[in-house]
Amino acid sequence: MLLDVRTYTCHPGKMKAHLALYAKLGKEPQCRHLGQPLAFLTTETGNPNQYIHIWVYQNAGDREVKRAAMWTDPQWLAYIEESHKLGALACQQNALMKPVDFFATPPIPGV
Repeated sequence: MLLDVRTYTCHPGKMKAHLALYAKLGKEPQCRHLGQPLAFLTTETGNPNQYIHIWVYQNAGDREVKRAAMWTDPQWLAYIEESHKLGALACQQNALMKPVDFFATPPIPGV
C-alpha cells in the first residue's frame, strides 16, 4: 500500500473559494480516476490556509497509471484551468508514505 499525502496551502482568504471550485469541478473527475480519498481534511489548529488529502494506491505503478489517466481527462483539465484562473494556491507538498508493519492498517475498499 502506498499513501499519497498531499498538503496544499492557499493564499489567505482564498480557501473557501478554492474548495468550492474543487467540489464543483474537480472532485468528480479526480475520484473517478483515483477512487475516494482516505481523507480530505481542513485544519482545526495550525495553518488555517492549509488542507490535506490522502489517496491510497496499491503501489507506485498503480499511482502512476491512475494519475496519468486523470491528466488526460478533459473534465480534470478544465478544473485545473479554472483553479489556475482563481489563483488560490500558494504552494503544494506531496509525500508518498508506506505503513509500518507493526500497526495494523484498517481495510481500505478497492486496495
